[in-house]
Amino acid sequence: MQPYWASWPYHRPMPRAGIVSYRLGGTDGVSIEAAKWSAAIQSLGFEVDQIAGEGGEGVTIIEGLRLDDTVPVDVEALTDALDGLDLIIVENLCSLPLNPAATHAVAEVCRGRPTIMRHHDLAWQRADTAHLSLPTDDPAWRHVTINQLSVAELASRGYTASCLYNRFDMAPPSGERSSTRLALGIEDHELLVLQPTRALPRKNVPLGLALAESLEATFWLTGAAEDGFEPDLEELIEVASSRFLRGSGPGTIDDAYAAADVVVLPSTWEGFGNPAIEAITHRRPLSLARYPVALEILATGISAFDPTAPAELARWLRHPDPELLERNLEVARAHFDIADLPGAIAQVIETL
Repeated sequence: MQPYWASWPYHRPMPRAGIVSYRLGGTDGVSIEAAKWSAAIQSLGFEVDQIAGEGGEGVTIIEGLRLDDTVPVDVEALTDALDGLDLIIVENLCSLPLNPAATHAVAEVCRGRPTIMRHHDLAWQRADTAHLSLPTDDPAWRHVTINQLSVAELASRGYTASCLYNRFDMAPPSGERSSTRLALGIEDHELLVLQPTRALPRKNVPLGLALAESLEATFWLTGAAEDGFEPDLEELIEVASSRFLRGSGPGTIDDAYAAADVVVLPSTWEGFGNPAIEAITHRRPLSLARYPVALEILATGISAFDPTAPAELARWLRHPDPELLERNLEVARAHFDIADLPGAIAQVIETL
């Protein structure tokens, strides 16, 4: 059987794809998800180039593509980087135009080229960018979202899109519980509530802290303050009745999940909310706020406690039911398994 790209007019024995974003190779959600797509596309037989305004090793840096760049986009370098590619994947850069000049430049260079526009966030979904719009559509493009809500919202604006949820390793490293808790100063009998997010208004740190306080637990926020939230965070820490830990901690994110007794995602908005599924793959009880896309996650059959109603979680912690954790993992395997990602992407590519 021939590979599905064999009929493409620009066919080569080893086709090349390029992933384009504001930044790649970092610890932000878009970079993490782009890396998953890169691995999946490579497994389909592609070589993959990375092109961004900033990034780590192996990323082709294009001047003007950073989120906060004020210099003009180097369109010649961008065109050179995209020329000869058989497939382009644009990760959020044309979805959330935080740098409108970069959005415009990438859209124009991608016109007529086989491109997957992957939408993590859309301009109208954030108050500070609601006045901005997406680039005009192109017949050579396919739109992929990470939630069904965005599919519907794009459709109302004349764009046809498909949903491809974020995918996860269903058997991640187990992490070091005892040594991580020891390094954090957490006793065996103490509860630890983990919020593995950054600190900014939509992450709703006050609700995560309130849950920890109601459980008389230590609260651990792993991410840094952004978007001017530092003064608010300092005030929260000052008045907290629970011990408040900040920072990534002594080990890996797997160690953080291992050390935790509860994972909370109290956000008011997430394009998806990776910690929700990561908590499940690490077999931890999840306290999940009911932001719009969380309702999609729960609709798959996943069980999560409501952080605004902590009594139910407190009862579960007194009498844990391991079957809840196992059922959640079964549901996650059915809907969010990274092993299914290459096939799902291949279906999109075949429509180009």
